[in-house]
Amino acid sequence: MDMLNNRTYDELALGDKAQVTHRVTERDLTLFAAVSGDVNPVHLDEAFAATTPFKGRIAHGMFSGALISAAIACELPGPGSIYIGQEMSFLRPVRLDDEIRVELEVLEKLAKNRVRIATRVFNQDGKQVVDGVATVMAPTEKTSMPRPSLPSVSIQD
Repeated sequence: MDMLNNRTYDELALGDKAQVTHRVTERDLTLFAAVSGDVNPVHLDEAFAATTPFKGRIAHGMFSGALISAAIACELPGPGSIYIGQEMSFLRPVRLDDEIRVELEVLEKLAKNRVRIATRVFNQDGKQVVDGVATVMAPTEKTSMPRPSLPSVSIQD
């Protein structure tokens, strides 16, 4: 079984890195719209999106933000992390079927168990789509646990 392991504040060092990848699917856009309430047709309606500067549907910007949050919570520093803040710039659109890679890098250790982490997202062509920096309270106790399974969700119209 896949495990979730954290790195405590004391274990973290400048330059520590982690990455996760995710292929953006129709299901992702539908579920994100349902959860967030963001039903902007640029995300959900191909005919409308074709008339925009993007010439097609794009993922919600904050979908990338959610993947960054998941990478922090599950990879670096991992379970027990508390997300305090995020600066984020959207550089390019993320499209359906893009294989995006979230890269995290510890930039700075601060007082009170806080760390600043670079949060960069790239598409399958290696082009950066998001650039940012997160402030996170790192855990102080070591944790290892089985990775929970995602719940089964059906999409209803």
